[in-house]
Amino acid sequence: MSWKIAAILVMGITFSSLAPAEFQAGVAVEIVTPDPLLPVSGGIGVPNPVTQKIGDLTVRALALRQDNTTVVIVGADFLGFPSVLGNKARALVKGVPPENILIGVTHTHSAPDCYAFADEQGNTGANLEYLDTVCQKMAKVINKAVSNLQPAVLRVATDKANGKIAYNYYAEDLYDRRCHVLQVMDKNQKPIATLVNYACHPEVIGDEQGILSPDFCGPLYDRIAEKGGGVGIFMNSAQGGMVTADNRGPDGKDMRTWDECVRIGTLLADEALRIIANAPIQDNPSLYCASRAVTFPVESKTILSAISHSPLKYPSIDKGEVTAQVNLVNIGNAQILTIPGEALPNIGFYLKRKMQGEHNFLFGLTNDAFGYMLVKEDWNSFDKYAYISRTCLGERTGEIYINEALKLVEESPKPQKLQ
Repeated sequence: MSWKIAAILVMGITFSSLAPAEFQAGVAVEIVTPDPLLPVSGGIGVPNPVTQKIGDLTVRALALRQDNTTVVIVGADFLGFPSVLGNKARALVKGVPPENILIGVTHTHSAPDCYAFADEQGNTGANLEYLDTVCQKMAKVINKAVSNLQPAVLRVATDKANGKIAYNYYAEDLYDRRCHVLQVMDKNQKPIATLVNYACHPEVIGDEQGILSPDFCGPLYDRIAEKGGGVGIFMNSAQGGMVTADNRGPDGKDMRTWDECVRIGTLLADEALRIIANAPIQDNPSLYCASRAVTFPVESKTILSAISHSPLKYPSIDKGEVTAQVNLVNIGNAQILTIPGEALPNIGFYLKRKMQGEHNFLFGLTNDAFGYMLVKEDWNSFDKYAYISRTCLGERTGEIYINEALKLVEESPKPQKLQ
């Protein structure tokens, strides 16, 4: 072999090794409906007993890989899923850095209590055996999604979701109508999964009717699958104070029926599929993930008492503080920030203006969900904000989160721009 041919071969190997690896995606779903049924929780307090279920609770995992970076996005049909449980699931996952596993919830108000909130005597309505099973199943679905990784392409789009879906109970028009959609498809452009990021409380059924349910998220998943969108995943957004499902009837009263869940879930799914339908294909999108631990002081006596006596033994609560993981993810021309709670809409609008993607996603109630997140100017400022101020960690919560989240934005590379 001549030295020229050898040099060409060496150059080919070098250039090949520098070429970016093919983008991959994988998805998996696991049912986590308790059997027998368990009481359901709509927040701090004693969970309410149930006598029936409508639909199943699920955990859904979307794994993404590009080069040496793997990220897993998990959506679970619960009110919240604290990091003390999330870390148990992460510890059972092999091959993915734990800080690259984003665990969010839909925030359905018709599922068992995962916080194990306790009274001053340490009594709790949570079933610890069930919570341990959920952690195991969550790890299983994450591992399965990773094992299902296959060559994929990406589509991302944003637009207003039209129709009677959500409104702000405190100030009717103060909510973000934008629906952000991320869809991964196989190389034949057949959808693998469609992720819908939209701000809205899934509390059509609520926690007082004796029904366990994924609420409108169940019909949303079904509609996406029916229309060929692959596995549906719902990630909530900045829906705090109080962006909820618009299930008001002609008389102004809430229609707490499964038919309303079907109407809202189907409508949101159809809008998401409309929004993503003509989005350009991104053949080999870049993938980047960063995280940081953010510590918040617990000034709320209500939350401090509920967490301090919980059998889950929240770390650092004896110091009067909690620490949550905040993630920033760039995928193609999209940027994602996680929120460890229920941020008010004004926080969401502000963050999206400061983020750097062509499409900016906010994953609310992700990696933790310690109550509402207000800025100090709003905290305890209005009569209507009395409840959400009481169930907020403190008046500095929003400010601390915004500052740390924007540091992640500033320190991270910018997402790709489509040509």
